Amino acid sequence: MRLRLRELAVDFRGPDGSRLPALGPISFEVVTEEFVCVVGPSGCGKSTLIRALAGLQPPSSGQALCEGEVIDRPMQPFAIMFQDANLMPWRTVLDNIALPLEIAGISRAERYETVLNLLPQLHLERFALAYPAELSGGMSQRVALGRVIVQNPRVWLLDEPFGALDALTREKLSLELLRLRQRNVQTVIMVTHDISEAVLLADRVIVMSRRPGRLVADVRVDLPRPRLPDMIFDDKFLQLAKRVRADIESLGA
Repeated sequence: MRLRLRELAVDFRGPDGSRLPALGPISFEVVTEEFVCVVGPSGCGKSTLIRALAGLQPPSSGQALCEGEVIDRPMQPFAIMFQDANLMPWRTVLDNIALPLEIAGISRAERYETVLNLLPQLHLERFALAYPAELSGGMSQRVALGRVIVQNPRVWLLDEPFGALDALTREKLSLELLRLRQRNVQTVIMVTHDISEAVLLADRVIVMSRRPGRLVADVRVDLPRPRLPDMIFDDKFLQLAKRVRADIESLGA
């Protein structure tokens, strides 16, 4: 699905009522089935951008649009994933992943069948009846990712989904994300602080300025797919990563 930000800006109010610009104005488009990563200094409004696209944060001015329709509420084709897995500790892996289907009124038999068919793709088939306290950080994030996939969304909005994980687990899950997406290609916008992760995953990397975040660079990543871990040593990959880093460092980040 095609997404468009048109001079979108978000302001918050300080304790004294003063205006605190958090984001924008910012404008860019994401075409159908494109994978876009968003990078920039901490506090520049990346998460605010994701929330605005998800219909969870109303803009102060400008618009976010999906296929020409103004996003002013959570929309059915969208699913969002945050850095915190936000799993319900009293629900098993099976029931945590099935939660969106339960909310949608899908019968227990149907939602369990759907999730059980998904678990092997997430390498969680042996943990269907495990509880969150029994899972590693990487496994918890795979459960959270499963909760996104099970909704069969046409747009994935990912806000630092692997940011709290160690480097090796993060790299493994990034590659699993690509593998899972290849099964049914979606439009993806993902926030990350990891430049190598952004270049490895994305078709484009959007670089945002310091708060209030504005677009300062739009870097096209013309690397072949499928993306492989060894690509991070290729000259072309290194040149792209160096360019994104230079764009960020030019901001004094």
